[in-house]
Amino acid sequence: MNPKPWPLRVLKFILLGILFVAAMGYATMSLWNWLVPELFHGPVISFWQTLGLLLLTRLLTGFKGGGGRPGFSRKWQQHKNDWKQKMESRMAGMTPEEQEKFRQKMRASCGPPWMRRSAPETTFNTQAE
Repeated sequence: MNPKPWPLRVLKFILLGILFVAAMGYATMSLWNWLVPELFHGPVISFWQTLGLLLLTRLLTGFKGGGGRPGFSRKWQQHKNDWKQKMESRMAGMTPEEQEKFRQKMRASCGPPWMRRSAPETTFNTQAE
């Protein structure tokens, strides 16, 4: 079996890439020109403007993968597990009083402002006897 010469494979890859970009550009241009002027009173755009928008989108969002980037969930899960183990080892080295003090401090300072619990206020007697 004789494999295809590499220049033909490269040419085929380039042509399929150009065809893919042109098809995506045409589909995007058609959707934009169908929806945006009607819904938002926006401009009608040309094919080249569409390709520019697609390139800008890729520059802003990154060239690797789509929205569901492979491996991202696994990396995030590993990060969470590492953090949890680190916190458990820190808590294991604390006395129960230190653990409760730490929990109260975290409840008072972490999370969105509307969910923060106010730490119990300690009153000091500042009057001298």
